[in-house]
Amino acid sequence: MRAAVYKSAELPLEIRDIDVPVAEAGEVLIQVARAGICGSDLHVKEYGGQPEGVVFGHEYAGVVTRLGAGTEGWSVGDRVVSLPIHPCGTCDACNVGKIALCEKIVFTGFSLDHSGAYAEYAAAPAHSLHRVPNNVGFDAAAMVEPLSVSRRAVSMAPITQDSVVLVIGTGPIGAGAVQFAKLAGARQVIVSETSQERRQLALDVGASAVIDPAAGDLGEQLKAIAGRLPDVVIEAVGVPGLIQQAISVCAYEATIVVVGACFKEDHFMPAQALSHELTIRFSNCYTHEDFGAVIEALASGDLDPSAIHTGTLTLDEVPSAFDALMTSKSGCKTLIDPSGGKL
Repeated sequence: MRAAVYKSAELPLEIRDIDVPVAEAGEVLIQVARAGICGSDLHVKEYGGQPEGVVFGHEYAGVVTRLGAGTEGWSVGDRVVSLPIHPCGTCDACNVGKIALCEKIVFTGFSLDHSGAYAEYAAAPAHSLHRVPNNVGFDAAAMVEPLSVSRRAVSMAPITQDSVVLVIGTGPIGAGAVQFAKLAGARQVIVSETSQERRQLALDVGASAVIDPAAGDLGEQLKAIAGRLPDVVIEAVGVPGLIQQAISVCAYEATIVVVGACFKEDHFMPAQALSHELTIRFSNCYTHEDFGAVIEALASGDLDPSAIHTGTLTLDEVPSAFDALMTSKSGCKTLIDPSGGKL
């Protein structure tokens, strides 16, 4: 089969013919219909550290084409997505069912043992699968994984019908957070975003209003729109300084949920958070419950991620487009169609 294969941080991905994965006992083989390019894929490519030969791709949807032993309940032709977590099964988190917090967690697409979906086929454990209803297209299904990140982050905040929610950043996770905050019943969902293109995206996915934080004092802009400061802030960027920014613009007893992955040291003023009795939570991943809830919302029409979808690439376009995405701040979610238009 054909796949986009990682070589090194310095070299572009390479399209190669590699072996089709084997569906071992407890696994199924999936023909990949769509795979999403995630920011974490871009970060790994930028900083390296993966072995040569890794195939990225943990956000994907496709069709079951082969069944390994012990996969009762699944059939060839099933439309599926896979929760891409491979836990150790023995650590403290795994022992209480918190597999997303596994101390030795491995994600699909970041290991030679768990090859990803920038390829025509991918193998996945049957216990990781969720069925995709026929009325949910593969473009939307491939976004179940990032939407589940958004859904979990929003679920950590006590949103009511009177809530004013601030979402910082409108990448795929922030855009999903806007929609889930609206679904949770928030009175207003306001987005702070430096990019004009992504401010428009925020409006397209249902934001009540948008703010350019460079245009003036963020707190004053929030009060001018909502009449008060937000009860909930979702930080979805992961840049140093944004936790402090969130603290600075919160109402008293507000909740801040940090879902943006920051890999650098950061600083904030605890006394300021203490004086307002703020709650600061961090959201890492997702659960099977999140996957199921996202699929249900897509099937019912309550959730529409089409505005998040920037475009779709063929496998041959991936190497050059991938390198461009590492420096580009335009667009939102780029998908890959490894099937060549067959699915």
